[in-house]
Amino acid sequence: MATSTQTGDLKNTPLTGLHESLGGRLVPFAGYAMPVQFEGIIAEHAWTREKAGLFDVSHMGQRFLAGPDHEATALALEALTPGAFQSLGAGRMRYTLLLNEAGGILDDLMVTRSASPGDDGKLFLVVNAACKDADDAHIVKHLTAGVDYVAIEDRALLALQGPAAAEVLAGPCAKSTGLTFMTATSAEFVLPDGGSIHCHVSRSGYTGEDGFELSVPAADTEAVARALLANDLVKPIGLGARDSLRLEAALPLYGHDLDATTSPVEAGLTFAVSKARREAGDFPGADRILKELADGPARRLAGIRPSGRAPVREGAEIMSLDGAAIGVVTSGGFGPTIGGPVAMGYVDPAFSDPGTGVQLAGRRGPETAVIAALPFVPHNYVRAAK
Repeated sequence: MATSTQTGDLKNTPLTGLHESLGGRLVPFAGYAMPVQFEGIIAEHAWTREKAGLFDVSHMGQRFLAGPDHEATALALEALTPGAFQSLGAGRMRYTLLLNEAGGILDDLMVTRSASPGDDGKLFLVVNAACKDADDAHIVKHLTAGVDYVAIEDRALLALQGPAAAEVLAGPCAKSTGLTFMTATSAEFVLPDGGSIHCHVSRSGYTGEDGFELSVPAADTEAVARALLANDLVKPIGLGARDSLRLEAALPLYGHDLDATTSPVEAGLTFAVSKARREAGDFPGADRILKELADGPARRLAGIRPSGRAPVREGAEIMSLDGAAIGVVTSGGFGPTIGGPVAMGYVDPAFSDPGTGVQLAGRRGPETAVIAALPFVPHNYVRAAK
């Protein structure tokens, strides 16, 4: 039986009933009742690294930014982010950052330009669940005249991740085979009974493994999920393994590794600040970010490998070997693929080189650790041939 802490104050996703029937342990997360695990975090983590895991990410915010044409919509988004969207090709995705005027990160999000000519002028945004309301207010407040911002409330979002994901999805969604990392398309998902569901499919992911995201009508979500789970290569995966997978892949989690005080340079996300935008210096927080690009930031996000077996948790102080405070842990846990604890945190740049010895504050006193290169586990994205 499922273990549920759900209350009347929590929202459900279209798959809440399915999660319960599969034995998922439901916990509060970003205002939703979400499964933290099914058969166990380590088992689910390993299954995703080796085969294919199905994640319910319907709590994420799906939004449209829509203007009279692509240029107008792209310019509206460029006013809020450091990315270059006028040059974003049809069927392409881009990771970007919603910035405040001080150069801090309000949210990180995925942006897709539809491959369908009929959707020209629309950009599809996926924002973090805990940031939806704040993002909506910020974007609407700064919208360019003639560009609309629309919340998509009648769709759910699934993520199929792992080395077998492409093989699994190729059967019911043949069009997915033409996708590579950071591309997307509209497609038909064929159900076992022969019926089909129109969906939006992208290929990216938050585990470091190859994977796909499917935006589907909320009413059809369970049918799609059941069809995928009928494949022996697929199992349902909860939030616990999602977190350990993304930590090993060194993918930041908003509210932990990123917040409104963190700059893209500190977080190692300078790839999201396009060359053209750097040259123009016309994005929020450009003064701070360009200065940090030129002179270096006051702190840097670094990987950490503790010497012991116990995971180091968020908030633990990072110290030099002589005991001076040099930073703080922002994410930590056990890395099943690594076979030991891993963490990320911000440190003084002088201590950010891999191989540097540090100490971590723990319950039993300081513990030795070493700064490690990121990611802890190599990414396995399927990129387009050059």
